[in-house]
Amino acid sequence: MGKRLPFIAGNWKMNLTAAEVKTLLSALAPEVEKISTVEVAVFPPAPYLLTAVAAVGNSPIQVGAQNMCWEEAGAFTGEISSAMLLDIGCNQVLVGHSERRHIFQENDEIINRKLRHGLEASLTVVLCLGETLEEREREQTNQVVMTQLRAGLKQVGVEDLSRILIAYEPVWAIGTGKTATPAQAQDVHESIRGWLAEDYGRETAESIRILYGGSVKPQNAAELLSQPDIDGALVGGASLKADSFLAIIRSGA
Repeated sequence: MGKRLPFIAGNWKMNLTAAEVKTLLSALAPEVEKISTVEVAVFPPAPYLLTAVAAVGNSPIQVGAQNMCWEEAGAFTGEISSAMLLDIGCNQVLVGHSERRHIFQENDEIINRKLRHGLEASLTVVLCLGETLEEREREQTNQVVMTQLRAGLKQVGVEDLSRILIAYEPVWAIGTGKTATPAQAQDVHESIRGWLAEDYGRETAESIRILYGGSVKPQNAAELLSQPDIDGALVGGASLKADSFLAIIRSGA
């Protein structure tokens, strides 16, 4: 894993209750406190962000939002602003998750606006990228991922990259039980880092953490995380249970 601090994040999507959030974080917090070699974050559903911030207390677990508006305030019914996230103690946000892209029709321009607004607000932004099964079968993986990467980072300067993480999540592997092989995932991560080196310089590219997401489980985490350009994981279903999430976190330590 080299000099980059591994980053293991749990995207809880539209799951759990307030009581379950408290139970899960009360089990995670004391164990994560013992692990100094991995950065850990959770992304709860919006109604439970405040519950999660309270539950993590002084533990090193960070709390982020799954979504955010590109505007600071105003007539945007149903949306959440960066100021609101900061106000309750969140310091991270996901943008460009495949479910936002494919189910909610968020295009590259919207994702870029959210990313740049998050940076302006001093949030850490996780930019998600990934191809569909059809795109992979057509051998368009790199083309699709690089297009999303280029568009997502439009008008983003080198000084802002320290607050960006990239998450490669092949759409065909999310929640399906299918996982990109470690070699497949490493190939895409290496390509992403190569593009970043061309555009931002090798030193900057080497400092950026690129996460893998897509049916990450305790059984496959160690092999995925051992790849040279995989710096962590964005975990879905396996992050909803303390035992499985902790096993993945420990795999990165």
